[in-house]
Amino acid sequence: MKKIFYILTTFAVFSSCSEYQKALKADGEGAIAEKFKMGEALYKEGKFAKANRLFAQIVPNYRGKPQAEKLMYLYSHTFYEMGDYYVAGYQFERFASSYPKSEKVAEASFLSAKSAYQLSPVYSKDQTETKEAIEKLQEFINVYTESNNVSEASKLVQELDFKLEKKAYETAKQYNQISDYPASVRSFDNFIFEFPGSKLREDALYYRLDSAYKLALNSIEVKRTLQAGLVYLKKERLEAAKEYSDAFKLAYANSKYIEDVNEMASEINDELKNYSTKS
Repeated sequence: MKKIFYILTTFAVFSSCSEYQKALKADGEGAIAEKFKMGEALYKEGKFAKANRLFAQIVPNYRGKPQAEKLMYLYSHTFYEMGDYYVAGYQFERFASSYPKSEKVAEASFLSAKSAYQLSPVYSKDQTETKEAIEKLQEFINVYTESNNVSEASKLVQELDFKLEKKAYETAKQYNQISDYPASVRSFDNFIFEFPGSKLREDALYYRLDSAYKLALNSIEVKRTLQAGLVYLKKERLEAAKEYSDAFKLAYANSKYIEDVNEMASEINDELKNYSTKS
């Protein structure tokens, strides 16, 4: 019985492949409708690559016809399911603009934006595509406020936003690790300004302080004469580091970093005492 089942299964598979190959090579008016029918059946079976090949052959034949809307939706979807997100995004965008009154227009717009989301790279790479995806998803949310996909779109935006935060944070932290403390302080200042509610804010405030602290302590004393009097560069940097330590302790009194912060603050204050006798 097992042998018979195997033979029948093998025959069915080869028969199906034969029918598919025959459909691909078929020509004429009747073949167009048959390709649509077989392509839709393959689509429902999850055989998106095969369906895509059939749809690609008949798309030009259905332009301007009532069936074109359904065909173009299925065709766009095959690209998405195949993981070809560049083409999927483009095709779904075309569908939405070509059939603005379609019941599928909101879904197509969402999948176009989600295709852009799928193209967003890891945070360590250039984030141009991430920013574009955020714009597309936000546009979808603004236009299709009643769509069932708004909730998912909002979550995707949050995920992409965090990727931008992570990129900015890691860039600033890298400056700290290679001892480029001025660049690190500037980068963390920008990060804190641009992402005030970030979950990385505590870490950012700590590493900003760490950079400012090391910058100040490693500074060579330089005197500058201004109208207000003599100014010490190292003192300026120590005072800036003190402001950062005060800000950190105010915001995160129970932080995992608090012991390190207190040690840095103590050393900063000791260094500043050296200036109390200087004129």
